[in-house]
Amino acid sequence: MIVTLVIGAEVAFWVLLALGLATRYLLRLRGVSTALLVGLPVVDLTLFVLTVLDLRGGATASWTHALAASYAGFSIGFGPSLVRWADRHFPYRFAGGPKPKGAPKYGPARTRHEWEVCRRTVVSAAITLALITALVPLSDGAAGFGTFTGWYLRLGMAAGINVIVAGCYSLWPKEAPAGAIVEDGHVVGWKIPQQQ
Repeated sequence: MIVTLVIGAEVAFWVLLALGLATRYLLRLRGVSTALLVGLPVVDLTLFVLTVLDLRGGATASWTHALAASYAGFSIGFGPSLVRWADRHFPYRFAGGPKPKGAPKYGPARTRHEWEVCRRTVVSAAITLALITALVPLSDGAAGFGTFTGWYLRLGMAAGINVIVAGCYSLWPKEAPAGAIVEDGHVVGWKIPQQQ
């Protein structure tokens, strides 16, 4: 049952996101759009509540229960940035809006971007692990903890790798190519070499 709920939550998330952006940019109904976009974390939290009810009903703990918890963690950690990304790209693709800039590539702006990704990853991992830990008493205690151990390791590694990557960008910022004019981490032009 949880696998079906996870698939349903995934579909509902993207449908709500598409409807929210379509009502904002195509129908110009900002209030309706906001209500639909507020529903995004509700989908993932509903999935987690149903997961709790499934375990309380006697279901055997499995990786799918941890996956349901990770949806809520992802929604809190990455949801707002995902909505902002879609909010920039939707009008460009479907409503004649300006082309959005990508992530910064060079210098301090790139370093800040990497730390922001790191922060989102750590928040997402911490919330997911807290929710998984909350599932342990509902899943035969130690036996349930054994089922979820792999998630602790994987999410801990993901957070740790992100900290290392962001730290490397702090120590060794990515430099722009020679002659590039950089603004906010993006190449905006090239210096013309002076003739002697």
